[in-house]
Amino acid sequence: MISTTKDMMLPTAIVGSIPRPSWYTESLRGRSFKQALNDRKFRDQYIDAVGAFIHDQASAGLDIVTDGDARFDDDVGGRGWFFYPLERLGGFAGGNDIIDRWAGFSKPGTILWEVMEAYQQPTLVDKVTAGPWQYTELWKMTQRLTDKPVKFGAICVDSLAHMIRNEAYDRDHDLLLDLADIANGEYRRLAAAGCPIIQIEEPLQHFMFHDPDTDVNELTEAFNRQVAGVNTEVWAHTCWGNPAQQSFGEDMSYEPALEAMFEMNADVITFECASTGGADLEAIGRVKSDKKIGVGVISHLRTQVESPEEVAGLIRKALAHIPAERLVVTTDCGFGREGLSRRIAYYKMVALVEGTNLVRQELGLPTAAVRAADPTLAFGQAGAK
Repeated sequence: MISTTKDMMLPTAIVGSIPRPSWYTESLRGRSFKQALNDRKFRDQYIDAVGAFIHDQASAGLDIVTDGDARFDDDVGGRGWFFYPLERLGGFAGGNDIIDRWAGFSKPGTILWEVMEAYQQPTLVDKVTAGPWQYTELWKMTQRLTDKPVKFGAICVDSLAHMIRNEAYDRDHDLLLDLADIANGEYRRLAAAGCPIIQIEEPLQHFMFHDPDTDVNELTEAFNRQVAGVNTEVWAHTCWGNPAQQSFGEDMSYEPALEAMFEMNADVITFECASTGGADLEAIGRVKSDKKIGVGVISHLRTQVESPEEVAGLIRKALAHIPAERLVVTTDCGFGREGLSRRIAYYKMVALVEGTNLVRQELGLPTAAVRAADPTLAFGQAGAK
C-alpha cells in the first residue's frame, strides 16, 4: 500500500543505521526495550542518541527519517542486527557455537573471519516462540521526536534463519514460516499503531538465486507471509552485505533474481547501486511493475563523501530507466557502527539531499531545505577578508 510516498517526488531517506555518538555507551544487553527504559542511564542515552540521529537527518534535509538503529548493542560488526530479535525469542538453549554456515565467505586472517567469530549461532532446541521485540514501542519513542515520517526497519526472517543452528525442526522451511508468523504479528501491531513505513531488510533472493539447495520461491513465500495483512507502506531493502562495512557482492548482479524479487509483496524495493555505478539500473527498469524503486546513490563501503554532482549523475542514470514518480533516493545500505564515523555519515546524508536537489531543480520540482549547507549559518565565507 503506497501511502507515505504516494505524492512524494524523488523522496530521500537512508536505509537505517547511523554510527553511534561517542558518548552513547549503554546497551540493552538482552533486556527488553521497555525494561531497559527503567535504567536511567540507558534511558537518557538512548533518547538523546535517537534525538541526535533525528537532528542529523533533519539538518541534512531528508524527507523520511529513521531511529539510526539505536536499539542495537555496541557489538562487533553490527551483530545486533541479527541478535536483537534472536536474543528475545524462545526455544533456544545452552551456549552459542562458533558460526559455521558463513565460513565459506572468509578464512582466518581476514576481517570477515573475525566478524563471523563474533557472530555465534544460538542453538534452537524447541519450537521457536515470540518474545519482546517491542517494535511498536521503539517506533513510538522515535516518532514522538519528529514530525517527519519515521521508517522502521528490521531483519527479514530468511536472513535471521541463517544465524540459527536448527536442532528443533526437520525442515528449515518450517522454521522459516514460524519465524514469518512471529514477525507478522509484530508488523501488524506496528502498522496498527500508525507506523508510516515498515522496511523488511535483506530478503535473500538475490544472494541465493544460484544456490542449488535453495528454493527461492520459499523465500518469497516467507517474505509475503511476514507482511500479510500489514496495512502500511512496506519497503524491502536489499544490498550485497554490510558486516563491518564489508561486502559480499563483488562482481554480483541483481539481474538474474529480479523476477523473483518483484514477486515480493513490497511497495518499494531498494537496490545497492552506488557501489556498482548503477550497473543494474537498465535491467531493473525493464521489469514491468508499479512498485517504487529505491536507488542507492551513496556507498556505505567507502569513507570518501560523495559530491552532490556524483549523486545527481547517478539519479539521472536511474531516471533514464525508471520514471521520476516511481523513484526513491536512498543509500546502498546503513552506515553501520564500526566502519564509518558519525561525521562522515552526516555529510553523506547532506550530499544525498544536495544531489537530489540538483535533479529536482532540473525537473522543476520543489527542493528540500538543507540547513547544513545554508551559507548564512556558516561561521565564515570562502574568500572573506
